[in-house]
Amino acid sequence: MKISPPNFGTLNRTEDAASKINQQLSSAKRVNSAADDAAALQIIDRLNSQQDGYQQAIRNAYDGISYSQTADGALSGVNDAVSRIAELSVQAGNGALSDSDRRALQGEVEQLQTQIAETFENTTFAGAAVFSGQETQFQVGPDANTTQSLTVTDGSFANDIATIDISTQAGAQAALDVAKTVSEDLNTARSELGAFENAVASRVRNLGTQSENIAASQSRIEDTDYAKVISEQTANDILSQASIALRGQANQSASAVLGLL
Repeated sequence: MKISPPNFGTLNRTEDAASKINQQLSSAKRVNSAADDAAALQIIDRLNSQQDGYQQAIRNAYDGISYSQTADGALSGVNDAVSRIAELSVQAGNGALSDSDRRALQGEVEQLQTQIAETFENTTFAGAAVFSGQETQFQVGPDANTTQSLTVTDGSFANDIATIDISTQAGAQAALDVAKTVSEDLNTARSELGAFENAVASRVRNLGTQSENIAASQSRIEDTDYAKVISEQTANDILSQASIALRGQANQSASAVLGLL
């Protein structure tokens, strides 16, 4: 008499299902390979690529803001120096001062003139000159031509500062007109930087919103639904235990038959 071995197909299927369930629970992802859901995996890959583009665009935009802030900080220092020159010019215009007093004031002016010149010549961002007068473009989106441009002044409007000489009353009067004009140009340049920063900050907020929406879409497709998977795990455990019990019973039955024989 031939004794047929018990059918282990159900047990094997429950073991495969348990392996898949454990993978979903440990990785927190419903789709871990093409075998899980080939179509969903393609969508997830596209969303990953799009998400990477948005994140890089956000980093680029923050670089643009930092670049602008570097320029604005330098111009703020120039503005302080120009304001001090104007103050010294007013002081030098006082008829109560002697020529030696005015020469002493001019000494401070010359130090400020050097400071202003060095600011425009030496201010850099990531090794590049900031006050070059060249247009700089920042890629602030994942698609082509989504850029934000900024042209920082080359500082030539401040050249007249270098000619200021308040060692005479006449020179002091002329210096006040120069300082006023340069101060106005500085305010204009800084307002342009402020407008750029606000525009890029708004773009960052939009990029962040779009990135969050993409992440939410990706999560709905890719992430494990823990409630559903735990329910499946419970059902699979019951089926597995039943299969093991049936296999044990089948083995006992086969042993009993062989004993009778």
